[in-house]
Amino acid sequence: MSDREPRRPGPIGGDMASVLLGLAERARLPALVERHSSVSVLGLFAFVNGLISIAIMAGTALVTGAPTIFPSLGPTAFLLFYTPTTPAASPRNTILGHLVGVLAGYGSLVLFGLAAAEPAMETGVTTGRVGAAALSLALTSGAMVWLKVPHPPAGATTLIISLGILREPWQLVVLMVAVTLLVVQGWVINRLAGIDYPLWKAG
Repeated sequence: MSDREPRRPGPIGGDMASVLLGLAERARLPALVERHSSVSVLGLFAFVNGLISIAIMAGTALVTGAPTIFPSLGPTAFLLFYTPTTPAASPRNTILGHLVGVLAGYGSLVLFGLAAAEPAMETGVTTGRVGAAALSLALTSGAMVWLKVPHPPAGATTLIISLGILREPWQLVVLMVAVTLLVVQGWVINRLAGIDYPLWKAG
């Protein structure tokens, strides 16, 4: 740590200021080093990170024709760069949390006979759909606690599936590939910044 302490929590909390400072020091950008904790600069950094994250997913979607962009990637990306050293942002919690959401969502679809049904936005909300959504979120919440892998964005993932937005098994595999790609991006950026982002599990 340098004599510019404290690096944390910065003007908006979290570790984003530390991540940006580490990147600025590595790139030898003195102007950015001096302004790394400015709210306007941090906002721009969050903007660029979000842009890069979704650009990677969009590029993958264009090349493969697979649905690699889905809503719960947004909050996951923010966690990876805002609080990268918390357990919820670790690769273990991120990947296993979303996996729990995927399994709970698909299992709920199957249980309520909706695995082949059109999405709720097209057919309307039925009693079965309400049951599937409620069960999927309940299972996801409980299982993440039981397995000690809390990752809040997984709650959105399970609803995306139980509401039928993504429901084909191959789509769910692609979803998990997208999550893994995002974790790899988070690992690279945080490690370049000198943040002790874990390879798997938060210490």
